[in-house]
Amino acid sequence: MKTVAVLGGGPAGAFAAEGLARAGMRVIVFDEKLAWEKPCGGGLTFKAYKEYPFLIENDTPKRLVTETSIAAPKAGEVKMALRRPLVIYSRFDLNRMLLERAGRAGAAIEKTRVLGIERRHQGWTLRTRSGAAEADFCIIATGARNPLREVGTEWRTGDTMSALGYYVPDSRERIDIQFLEQLEGYIWVFPRCGHLSVGICGKGEPAQSLRARLERYMDERGIRWKGSAFYSHMLPSLETPGWRRNRVAGEGWLAVGDAGGLVDPITGEGLYYAMRSGDLASRVIIEDAHNFSEKAAAYRALLRREFALDLEFAAMLAKRVFLGRFMFNTVPARMIQFIRRSPRFRDLMQDLFAGTQPYLTLKSRLLRNLNGTLQEVLMNFFLNRVIPERSASL
Repeated sequence: MKTVAVLGGGPAGAFAAEGLARAGMRVIVFDEKLAWEKPCGGGLTFKAYKEYPFLIENDTPKRLVTETSIAAPKAGEVKMALRRPLVIYSRFDLNRMLLERAGRAGAAIEKTRVLGIERRHQGWTLRTRSGAAEADFCIIATGARNPLREVGTEWRTGDTMSALGYYVPDSRERIDIQFLEQLEGYIWVFPRCGHLSVGICGKGEPAQSLRARLERYMDERGIRWKGSAFYSHMLPSLETPGWRRNRVAGEGWLAVGDAGGLVDPITGEGLYYAMRSGDLASRVIIEDAHNFSEKAAAYRALLRREFALDLEFAAMLAKRVFLGRFMFNTVPARMIQFIRRSPRFRDLMQDLFAGTQPYLTLKSRLLRNLNGTLQEVLMNFFLNRVIPERSASL
């Protein structure tokens, strides 16, 4: 294999490019923006920086957040000190750091837009604003709004969510999460370097309605939005059928990050999955054990084993978490009550924030440790109502 074209210079593309270049391959990254700001990204869990320690051990500006507040209607709020901090970058700084690493590893980086790709024999011809280019293999890292219809995830109704909000010139020490009535989503307040990112993500509701909810929340809490910079973005949020038909690889190409739909359907987290999928894609391409025609199947199997199976289960769980009810109250409200009263449930939430607790083992973990108190009998009932059984295909 002579040349790998990486279409997109975000975290997924940069990670893939670095891995390939370090292995001695000729790599070209094509991106019309290169480092850019993104509204709702920049937060890294313990899972990410444990896997890739350089994500915390560097000189790039960042915030280490050690406290969160979770709130829901009719339940108030509960605060948690995080045992494993969240690391929050501006996406501009994070993207730039990752692209610089790819460049130092030997990847060529071209600031241009790929207008189209065409399969020819065992390779690709790329049309860019700068002319034509040839590649033996393509990594599709073009994000959620992938313009290349023949490769990457195919969206259907219900497979995306809206994310929008404001950059507010203010500061605070904790992350706030606010659940809302009848919304498959939530509001967040993230402290970044120099400002707050205050936003909302949700499915099944128009962006205008989401914006009205967010502005009402900000008014009630005295957070200024008038005059603050507004942003909006689309996030992948695959439904269960979407995961099962997900077009994440094909002959001569692998999709990574948002272009492969690799986002947590509950939290909306995509950064870890972007970087990890970029890393895994580079390994599959490098690996001599898989011939050219086997690489797509090998990548799909690796994703499924690493995290895609867990995210598919999360898609089954999402509506029950956000929209479900239990004993005359919402599921988010009951979750907050359990956090207040149950040390085991608090431990579970700690691990969910750290990214180390898979969705597939949520129920079994708690059920193994319940000791029969009234509170835990109720929790058992709660778990059986909220968390679905694993289907045969999982």
